[in-house]
Amino acid sequence: MYTDEELDLAIKKGVFSSASVDAFRDLVAASKGSLSADEENVRLVGGFNDIFIVIACALLLFSALWVMQSVHDSLGYGVFAALAWGLSEVFVRRRKMALPAIVLLLAFVGGVFAFVGSIFGSQSSIAVILATSLSTVAAYVHWRRFNVPITVAVGTGAALAMLGAVMLSIFPQSEALLLTTFFVCGCLAFAFAMYWDAGDTRRTTRKSDVAFWLHLLSAPLIIHPIFSRLGVLEGYESLTNMAMIVVLYLLMTVVSLAIDRRAFMVSSLMYVIYALSSLLENYGGIGYGFAVTGVVMGASLLLLSAYWQAVRAWFVKKLPEFVRGYLPAIRE
Repeated sequence: MYTDEELDLAIKKGVFSSASVDAFRDLVAASKGSLSADEENVRLVGGFNDIFIVIACALLLFSALWVMQSVHDSLGYGVFAALAWGLSEVFVRRRKMALPAIVLLLAFVGGVFAFVGSIFGSQSSIAVILATSLSTVAAYVHWRRFNVPITVAVGTGAALAMLGAVMLSIFPQSEALLLTTFFVCGCLAFAFAMYWDAGDTRRTTRKSDVAFWLHLLSAPLIIHPIFSRLGVLEGYESLTNMAMIVVLYLLMTVVSLAIDRRAFMVSSLMYVIYALSSLLENYGGIGYGFAVTGVVMGASLLLLSAYWQAVRAWFVKKLPEFVRGYLPAIRE
């Protein structure tokens, strides 16, 4: 199996012509009945060897952490992060393995965060700010070296966590302000995702993968503060809340159709299922509200998936021309 970037590399090296690669992509898209942009391809596992390498890396990393922590916690986390970087040099930079790249990135950034926290004390607000700041720097350095698509989302998440930690240290008792900060951070992450998406409307380069992970990050940050302000996550359910939740998810569905990102819907799905199942149990007298909600939501999503292209084409054609220029092409 070959990725779009590997095909683009073959064009640059003169192995294939640009026309032949475009014809090949069109042929594959026609055989699947959808455009390549509509598939939302994300490379996660290249083969079982990826899983094998991840298991081996995890054994090495956590065994080293356990041994070194017997000497000192900071030493353990430092060695953990250093080993994650070293393994990335082999399995990411040289062998370009997908799943190990994701796992080793998270191990490296997480190791840096834990290392700083172990030095300054995890209970201190200053320590959290320093840890998230250095985690952001670590993610940036990792991106410059290895170019793993999820790195941008991890670095963005760390930077937004730093902003939240700063706000919490200044206004420790203001929960409403913290929720507002999360919502603003979600909107910023979504705007950043659209910046990467707009740079690759054909979904054939690494920019599309970067945008995918940023959309996964942005949706929970946007929806969690809204649900918290409604009181749904604290057990305050009402029919008004149910109506607002349905409207909110329909709005997210419309946005997902426009930008052609199912990930934006899926990353907020559990919030909606939890809220609706709780409301059904309390107001509908249904003891198995979660199952009923799962059936309804599952059937709705499958129906939408079956007609995704047709519904999206109808909707996108009604948008202004200047907006359509930033969105993936629709299938006629």
